[in-house]
Amino acid sequence: MELRHLRYFIAIAEEGSLTVAAEKRLHTAQPSLSRQMRDLEIELGVSLMDRGARGIELTAAGRVFLDHARLALLQVQAAIDATRKAARPTKALVVGFLTGYELEWLPPLMAILREALPTMEVTILSQPSPDLSEGLVRGEIDVAFLRSETQSKGLIYRLLRNEPLIAVMPADHPLAAVGAVRPQDLAGVTLIGVPTSNAPALRQVTDAYGKKVGVDLTPDHEALNLAMAMSLIASTKGVGLLPLYARNFLPPAVVTRPLAGAPPMIDLSLGYSSANKSPLLETLLSRVDELKFRVVGGTA
Repeated sequence: MELRHLRYFIAIAEEGSLTVAAEKRLHTAQPSLSRQMRDLEIELGVSLMDRGARGIELTAAGRVFLDHARLALLQVQAAIDATRKAARPTKALVVGFLTGYELEWLPPLMAILREALPTMEVTILSQPSPDLSEGLVRGEIDVAFLRSETQSKGLIYRLLRNEPLIAVMPADHPLAAVGAVRPQDLAGVTLIGVPTSNAPALRQVTDAYGKKVGVDLTPDHEALNLAMAMSLIASTKGVGLLPLYARNFLPPAVVTRPLAGAPPMIDLSLGYSSANKSPLLETLLSRVDELKFRVVGGTA
């Protein structure tokens, strides 16, 4: 049995069709794929799938094999990632940023790294927070500025700052005329939000705030990133509830207003894997308090 047999079987199971898997996923001929699946079943001594006019259905044995095949490929990929990381120069650090936070945090970070480790190589990545947490778990990223992603296990977070959500709107929006936006002002307006898959922490904070104040804050439009949020706000005349850092990226036609009362807060943390024993990471972690002070002063 070869790894390709596992990949082929997973593709067929997920597509539910030999033909679709062959053409769209595997780019191979369907007869060849069928033959290799028959060889796999002969080697295992069981039938993995029922082939019918409507496609493929896994047998009970096939469903069990699918779970183990996926796990096997994940373990192989983990071995590949760990091997590549081990081959990296010992004086290299991969730093991830939740997109948009580089503006504030990258310059002081680089200043500290140049002082402490002047010959170190630094690679910077900009990604959504869930992707950063997965990169930390896989060992592809050494340290990241991100939200505390509770679904990722084995990560340690050090709080850098809590920041309020603010209302972001077109400059000609009626709410732009008020000093602070009240919760009831948000009822009935077009709302711009984020999908849970892309920004689970922000969506959770926004939904919890809506529940607390008794206003449905389900977004009418969802933005995958900050640039898309600004575009949707300007084009739909909608209002977005975004972290304070978003004010650093406002186009001319968009303004911000604070939320009245106690606004919802969201964290920015420095995350890293508990399994990462890099001396470079240890050096950076020893100066986190200095980094925080350079950016936020005496408040967090």
